[in-house]
Amino acid sequence: MTTLLRVDASVRLNGSVSRALADSAEAAWRAEHPDGVVVRRDLGRNPLPATVWPALAKAQVGEEPATDEERELLTEARALAEEVTNELKNADAVLLAVPLYNYGIAQHVKAWIDVLLLDMTYHVENPVEGRPAIFTLARGGGYQPGSPKHGWDHATAYLERIFGDVFKMNVRIAAAELTLAPVTPGMESLIDLSKASEAEAHVTAEELGAVVAKELVAKAA
Repeated sequence: MTTLLRVDASVRLNGSVSRALADSAEAAWRAEHPDGVVVRRDLGRNPLPATVWPALAKAQVGEEPATDEERELLTEARALAEEVTNELKNADAVLLAVPLYNYGIAQHVKAWIDVLLLDMTYHVENPVEGRPAIFTLARGGGYQPGSPKHGWDHATAYLERIFGDVFKMNVRIAAAELTLAPVTPGMESLIDLSKASEAEAHVTAEELGAVVAKELVAKAA
């Protein structure tokens, strides 16, 4: 039995494009691998407390808690860190649904990644090396070469750096652009392009979900 870790990051439920793309990828994965298990973490609805990473980081460099409150906070932070790191380590594949917020990743995604990176096994033994990771990304504007804001997407490259270069996972991407066109004054002329981009991204997400599932089934056979 294989496990897919799905991590959602959008603060929206209804109308979230990154979640919808992840739904497409997950549905295709389940169709090819109905016995697989999906583990979910919703950072958009249930972000890690902002106090977790500072408590862990201070302890890691030898700064001891000074009060009972700080000691309790560190104990809770360590328990949560173990939970989220084990989710990644135990996953055969990862499905990460992330919207572009203010040209970068949201703070709750960064907090999650920061906690993961404190676990030194990723830097030494690297238990997730070679495992597949699917990114379903939503970008409100257009960032393709030749567009006015080309180069303003500071999220995708960062995610590729962490999961592709640090964790050495096999990253695949399904991305939709111009997702804010239907609801943003001044972007009306881009609505058709937005719909086309989203439709194409759904096709890609479905293809990636199916491919990853087939790879896992073949590996387990």
